[in-house]
Amino acid sequence: MRVALTGGSGFVGHHLARALRRDGHAVAALVRDPARGAALSGLGCTLVAGALADADALRRLVAGADVVFHVAGAVAAPSRAEFFAVNADGAAAVARAAALAQVGRLVHVSSLAVTGPSRPGESIGESGPPRPVTPYGESKRAGEDAVRESGVPFVIVRPPAVYGPGDREFLRLFRLARTGLAPLLGDGSQQLSLVYAPDLAEALLRAAVATAALGGTYHAAGPEVVRQRELIAAIGRAVGREPRLLPLPAPVVRGVLAVAGAWSRLTGLPSVLSPEKAPELLAPAWTCSSEALARDAGWRAATSLEAGLQQTAAAYREAGWL
Repeated sequence: MRVALTGGSGFVGHHLARALRRDGHAVAALVRDPARGAALSGLGCTLVAGALADADALRRLVAGADVVFHVAGAVAAPSRAEFFAVNADGAAAVARAAALAQVGRLVHVSSLAVTGPSRPGESIGESGPPRPVTPYGESKRAGEDAVRESGVPFVIVRPPAVYGPGDREFLRLFRLARTGLAPLLGDGSQQLSLVYAPDLAEALLRAAVATAALGGTYHAAGPEVVRQRELIAAIGRAVGREPRLLPLPAPVVRGVLAVAGAWSRLTGLPSVLSPEKAPELLAPAWTCSSEALARDAGWRAATSLEAGLQQTAAAYREAGWL
């Protein structure tokens, strides 16, 4: 296939670019700064300089493409407006360009944050109404709406938390575990679904070609549900140390988020931590079912959580990050 890709220089996008090139697809990747596209060039991708707000760059990106993968997005922003500028307006711009170019399919990477939190013991499906609880989730929902309204043939994939080689968010947990002391949000009983980045890349590839998936919205998660304290213990095994767990009561978590949010507003620097993040971080569960994607696209995660964490730790060591 001839593929257009946004977000290829990011964590998930790079894993997808690797999978696409492995399978022999021609990939054109949008990059704001060509200097950041060296890794994509090394994979054999063609770079298209520009941003999501650059209509001409998007036109050049999608010209002649069979499939567009829209992976670019903001997970940290100093304000609600910034989240919407990237996750909603950016998605609308990509979908509009893809529709005008009569692209065969747009695979839009959204987030479990759109579905919203679940109840303990429940793996939530995609059929219910969206229930985002943060500005990030609300902006991703608006992005989904823009894709659906654009007229382009689409598939929407909502992954939960993504981890794997190259990720700098989970790197913090690995480094904390290695120190021998790791904080827990609340009492550590929060239940989580996760997905290993190479597995997610395979899910996106399946979504791009499965006939039954067209027009659908899907979760893409590993089969295991893990409590937060169990996740930290597993990360400890991956780094070879059993960390002491330090529960942080909800008021302490909210206080930390308030300080982080104030610092972000003062400096103008984006941060994943802010007071608005509290409903997400303190929710009892973020768990989902991927049975619909298995049914319509034949995808199931191939990597167990334990194996994925071990491989992630090994990649961090090789990169000199851990």
